[in-house]
Amino acid sequence: MAMMLDESEASDAELIGRAQGGDRGAFGKLLERHYDFVYRAAYRWCGKKADAEDIAQEVCVRLGRAIRDYHGGGAFTTWLYTMTLNAARDMMRKTVREAIKTEAYGAYELISGEAPAEPEDPAEALWAAVRMLPDKQRDAVLLVYGEGLSHALASEAMGISETTVSWHIHEAKKRLKALLLSAGEV
Repeated sequence: MAMMLDESEASDAELIGRAQGGDRGAFGKLLERHYDFVYRAAYRWCGKKADAEDIAQEVCVRLGRAIRDYHGGGAFTTWLYTMTLNAARDMMRKTVREAIKTEAYGAYELISGEAPAEPEDPAEALWAAVRMLPDKQRDAVLLVYGEGLSHALASEAMGISETTVSWHIHEAKKRLKALLLSAGEV
C-alpha cells in the first residue's frame, strides 16, 4: 500500500491530481498555497485591497470549476495568473459598466465636491500609472516587474510571443515616463 503524502509535503502536481479526482483537502491546500500569489497579482492589477480580495475570491471559485481542465502543459502558476488576469478584467468591465450608470445619474465628484486622493507613496504612484496603461502593456509590466516572471513565462501567461512581451514592456516604459512626468512624479 503506497503511503500518501501529507498535503503540506505534496508537490503542486500531486495536489492538482488529487484535486482533479475530487480530494477537497488537496484542493484546499492548493488554494492555501497559492492564495497570496493570486491576491498579490490582483492587487497589483487593480490597486484596491477590497477589489483584490474580490478578485482573489472569484479566482478561487473559478479554480474549483476549472481544476479538471488543467493538463499541466505549462506552470500551474502561469495558468493561475492567466485566470487571475481574466477575473480582474471581468471586474474592471463590470466596474466600467457601473461607472457609466453612475455618470448617467450625475457625477459623485460634482455633487460632493470631493476629488480622488493622490497617492503619497512613490511606488503606489508608479503602480497607479501602470494601471492606466493599455491592457497588454499593463499585463506585461505586472507579470515581468510585479511578479518577477521572465519574458518567456509572461508570454505564456499572456498567450503572445516573447518578442511581443518585450515590445509591450518597451512601449509601457515610454508611456509611464510620460505619465509620471505629466503628473510631476519624476
